[in-house]
Amino acid sequence: MSKKIKIGYFADGPWAHRAFEKIIRDETIEISFICVRYSKKDYVLQELGEKYKIDILSPQNINSSDFIYQIKKYKVDLFVSMSYDQIFKNELINLSPLKTINCHAGKLPYYRGRNILNWVLINDEKEFGITVHYMDEGIDTGDIILQKVYEITDEDTYATLLERAYEGCAEILYDAIKVIQYGKVRAIKQDDVDKIGIYCGGRREGDEILDWNQTSRDVFNFVRALCIPGPQALSFINGKPIKINKVKLVEGAHKYKGIPGQVIGKGKEGLYIKTQDSMIELIEYSFEGNIKISDRLSNRLDQTRNTISNI
Repeated sequence: MSKKIKIGYFADGPWAHRAFEKIIRDETIEISFICVRYSKKDYVLQELGEKYKIDILSPQNINSSDFIYQIKKYKVDLFVSMSYDQIFKNELINLSPLKTINCHAGKLPYYRGRNILNWVLINDEKEFGITVHYMDEGIDTGDIILQKVYEITDEDTYATLLERAYEGCAEILYDAIKVIQYGKVRAIKQDDVDKIGIYCGGRREGDEILDWNQTSRDVFNFVRALCIPGPQALSFINGKPIKINKVKLVEGAHKYKGIPGQVIGKGKEGLYIKTQDSMIELIEYSFEGNIKISDRLSNRLDQTRNTISNI
C-alpha cells in the first residue's frame, strides 16, 4: 500500500463535489479540511464535511496570518484547489511540503482566466482542455502536471461541455494527486509550450447581448455558448427582451446583403433571421408577444439610434 497523503481542499460547486466523491473513496488520501468560499456558502460541501467528520473552514482572507497559523496545525502534504475564488499568495502556496495544485477547465497555456467553456465555443474551437497545474502567483501560469483534451462538435453546447468538464475535472484532479503521491510528476513549464498564451476575462451582465451584425457561424457559436444553464443570449424586438436558447445553421444558406437581425421567413422548426452574411434559424426562445415577419432583433444601442433617427 502506498504512503498516505494528506490534503487541504479549497473548493466550491459541482466541480468540487464530483472530485470530492472520487477522492474520498481512496483510503490512501486523507482530506484534512475543506475550505469553502467566504462569499457564497456551499451547503453540499458543508454536509459532506459533517458526514465524513472533516473540518469546514471559511476564511475571509486565505492569505492572512491568522488563517495561515490556523491551517499549519493540520500538517497537510498538499493543498488542492478546485473552483476556489481567492488568489493564493506565495506564503500559502509554499506552506505545504508538496506545494499547491489547481484544476483548471482550460487547455493551458491557452485559455487562462475565467468562463473558459463559454469562450471556447464563442471562438469556434474544435477542442477544449482540462489542466491540473502547480500554483504560482500568476493567473493559471504554473507548471502543468496533467492535461486532457476533449473534442468539440457542432452538437455541443455550454451544457454538454459543462457536464464533461465536471466529470473530467474530477478524474484528472484525482489522477494528479496520485501522481504526486507516488512521486512521479513530470511537470511541463508553460513557457515551453507557448510564451504568451491566451487570457480570458470574466463575463458579466450585459455580455449576453447578441450582435446580429456577425456571421451566421458566429451567431450560432454565441448562442450555444450562453444556453441554459447559462444566461442565454439576449436580444430585443421593439424594446422587449427575447432570450434565445438555441439557433440552427441553415444548410445551403446563400450569402447576401440584408438587414442583420431582421425576421425574413419561416423555417421547418422556427424563424429565419438575417445575419451579416446569410441567415440562421431561431429554434428555442422566450418572448412575451408575437414575432412577425420583418420584425427586427437588435441590441439596445441600435434601437436607441433607430428611435433618435426617426424623430
